[in-house]
Amino acid sequence: MSSLVRPRDNRWIAGVCSGLARRFGISPGMMRLIFVISCLLPGPQFVIYIVLWVLMPDESKAHSYR
Repeated sequence: MSSLVRPRDNRWIAGVCSGLARRFGISPGMMRLIFVISCLLPGPQFVIYIVLWVLMPDESKAHSYR
């Protein structure tokens, strides 16, 4: 598994779904579908997305710290 970062490629909005998909070894499209379906259910999914957007480092910045 790779580290949890927002990749620079294959982004739509912030790269959160793409980063999660890369981390868990599934396609970004599948992760986006899971997210959209989960938004139909009651709960804090959108808030979690925003929090991950803020907390997950951008891939280019994460590699510069190493």
